[in-house]
Amino acid sequence: MAVSLLARDVSDLCLGKPALRSLSVTATVADALEVLRNSDDNSVSVWGCNHKAGFGSRTATSADDDDCQCIGKISMVDVICYLCKEENLKSPSAALKAPVSVLLPEIPGLVKHVEPSCSLLEAIDLILKGAQNLVVPIKSRLGSRRKQYQKPSSTTTIHGGCEFCWITQEDVIRFLLSSIGLFSPIPALSIESLGIISTDVITIDYHSPASAAVPAISRSLAEQTSVAVVDSDGTLIGEISPYTLSCCDETVAAALTTLSAGDLMAYIDCGGPPEDLVRVVTVKLKERNLNGMLNHFTNYSLSSTTFSSSSSDEESVTARVSPSPRAGRYSRSMSYSARMVRRAEAIVCHPKSSLVAVMIQAIAHRVNYVWVIEEDYSLVGIVTFSDMLSVFREHLETMA
Repeated sequence: MAVSLLARDVSDLCLGKPALRSLSVTATVADALEVLRNSDDNSVSVWGCNHKAGFGSRTATSADDDDCQCIGKISMVDVICYLCKEENLKSPSAALKAPVSVLLPEIPGLVKHVEPSCSLLEAIDLILKGAQNLVVPIKSRLGSRRKQYQKPSSTTTIHGGCEFCWITQEDVIRFLLSSIGLFSPIPALSIESLGIISTDVITIDYHSPASAAVPAISRSLAEQTSVAVVDSDGTLIGEISPYTLSCCDETVAAALTTLSAGDLMAYIDCGGPPEDLVRVVTVKLKERNLNGMLNHFTNYSLSSTTFSSSSSDEESVTARVSPSPRAGRYSRSMSYSARMVRRAEAIVCHPKSSLVAVMIQAIAHRVNYVWVIEEDYSLVGIVTFSDMLSVFREHLETMA
């Protein structure tokens, strides 16, 4: 039965998926920033096409533009890390005029085109080889009439009468979870017994400069994980998550440049940055003569909320308190599945947690990983969606 489930077409996972928002590879970083600020999604696809399906183009794609390809995706995290470069901190306005291609990761194969008839098993194999997003053509919502006169929005990709969506690791895990009983007894086994706890984690000390975490943030974004913030004893205090940063605006680059890792967690906390940390950022930018970033930070950050409109009402009223190095401790009365009140703090589980429980945790909190800690709150490792998919793939091989 599990084999037949994974023989299903990947198009089954596309039902209800929105069409991709897109940019042409010839667009600028400022264009990308505008799309990301006004999107409910936390990323936008970048396309290399004969036509300009991105910003400012309202010309439809002809059916014979067969070389139109999605060549990558970018998020607010890419913009933030880009602006953290020394030359861009000095002149962010000039940096925003650069082509959007400067934001694309150098790692090949993160985005793959597949046909709707591609099987779920083939999709899992592509993910295990490193693909983060699978681009799938979907029928245009306007049907054949759109082929005669297509007028897509400035950020919608139309190619040969088709729009596109993409399938993520989360989509595949969610689909498998809906039929998890078919894989019994694997889901009930602990992540420790399955051997999927990775000790190759990305960490930074709570008191270290947040700027030291910029390369780590870029790596965690590429690997779809996160940066653990730990104390000198190896205790997990919280995290600097690409998911959280993607809900911020680009002025967080100023905070990354000037604050400690611990203060950055408080800065990107739900509800916006505490006023005292905003003042600290302003003072330190002045001390370093980073007038370009200071002007951008002052003009934009102080006149708007740090978090996008996608933040929930519950999140927006979270207390604006800077956590102490010990404030991230988990009470013994709390479930390991509990997320602390701040989004900067981590989703955790225990080595004895079952695979299905960890799957549910990750999906419930919209992250691709769960941190693993011991009873004394020391960091053991991390479990990712990719690790989970490898278990199901190996299970199928034993059944063959």
